[in-house]
Amino acid sequence: MPSTIAITGTDTDIGKTVFAAGLAAALGAHYWKPVQAGLDDGSDSARVADLGVPAGMILPEAYRLTTPCSPHRAAEIDGVVIDPETLALPRTDGRLVVEGAGGALVPVTRTLLYADLFARWNVPTVIVARTALGTINHSLLTIEALRARGVPILGMAFIGDAVPDSEDTICEIGGVPRLGRLAHLDPLTAETLASAFADNFDLGAFA
Repeated sequence: MPSTIAITGTDTDIGKTVFAAGLAAALGAHYWKPVQAGLDDGSDSARVADLGVPAGMILPEAYRLTTPCSPHRAAEIDGVVIDPETLALPRTDGRLVVEGAGGALVPVTRTLLYADLFARWNVPTVIVARTALGTINHSLLTIEALRARGVPILGMAFIGDAVPDSEDTICEIGGVPRLGRLAHLDPLTAETLASAFADNFDLGAFA
């Protein structure tokens, strides 16, 4: 069973944090967001706490940056230099879910992309994708970008209304497992997320 699972997305604001919270809570895993860019609306770490991950299982970010944009630029605006050596995976007692920012090719620095970090970590990675129009292209590009770097892909997790043909097409062409799908939840609470995650994902797939 992998001790660490990385979470990336095909874009920003697609539900990656909600999925990461659901997975971490279901596995009883620690959660880590290495770089938080944008603080006005709260952090992703605070959001996963609201969604059922115990505060004691949430590791502090390596960098907390003010501006909601790509980490490389947010760091420049804040006058911060991101040292890739500080982004080594932390040691934890138990499992760890690590959430990237935006998509796989988002720059952490001007010479390091998230996909490069995933390759350094060499841990199973879940790609989170929306089911809306355009997801086939975005998903297959993400699969290719990760595979080109030798990143092990655990599978696809979809967010949104069911679109079976798009979901099947991505997994068939991309040659990756379909892990499941979360509908948009209203209300979105720790309880509704836990129930939806249990109904739509087999935890055995994350082993």
